[in-house]
Amino acid sequence: MNWFWFIVIGAVAGWLAGKIMRGGGFGLLINLVVGIVGGVIGGWVFGLLGIGTDGGIIGSLVTSLVGAILLLWLISLLKKV
Repeated sequence: MNWFWFIVIGAVAGWLAGKIMRGGGFGLLINLVVGIVGGVIGGWVFGLLGIGTDGGIIGSLVTSLVGAILLLWLISLLKKV
């Protein structure tokens, strides 16, 4: 996947995760970072569970979205402590 799609998918996944977890996005840069880190986390979690995606845009978006939601959830837990 080329870098353009990697950035677009990361930004969309971060934005969607922000909407799901907090009710709003965080801005383009933070959404991008959350989505990219979420993609790494999602890929790792899916690998642990033995779940594979087809490597297409939708599979990458779902993986990034799940990882971004997990990342935001973990951050919210740490903020409460």
